[in-house]
Amino acid sequence: MSNMIYGVTVTPLTQISDKRGTVMHMLNVDSSVFERFGEIYFSCTYPGAIKAWHLHQQITLNYACVMGKVQIILYDDRSFSTTNGMVQELFLSPECYSLVTVPPNIWNGFRCIGSDTAIVANCATQPHVPSEITRKPAFDPSIPYQWSSLF
Repeated sequence: MSNMIYGVTVTPLTQISDKRGTVMHMLNVDSSVFERFGEIYFSCTYPGAIKAWHLHQQITLNYACVMGKVQIILYDDRSFSTTNGMVQELFLSPECYSLVTVPPNIWNGFRCIGSDTAIVANCATQPHVPSEITRKPAFDPSIPYQWSSLF
């Protein structure tokens, strides 16, 4: 699962630390993956909890994990894509601090794999619109991925 799904980008991010704390850069207007600002939100996920599956029809997602550890799974079922049928697995945390840019029409989900609550920031290209999202249960058989235990 180390291959990249067509259109997905992983960008290493910068952290600046001193004795007072840390500044964690995420996304700015000069970034090659920046499209536009729609909204930013933070998803807090409890240890072992799975938030999957969802697909945005128009929105590009920009994920960064600012606290805890998450496993992000992406699935490409786009008929036109050169990576159709591919599953991609990524691990994010402050120790592995990166921005994952997910284009529209990619199934995605994540789970907290640490012993503490994880916080994932998402800077989306459009504000949340419920009718724009398609959802499936975490263990839906149409997505070829099993959320097996890592613990």
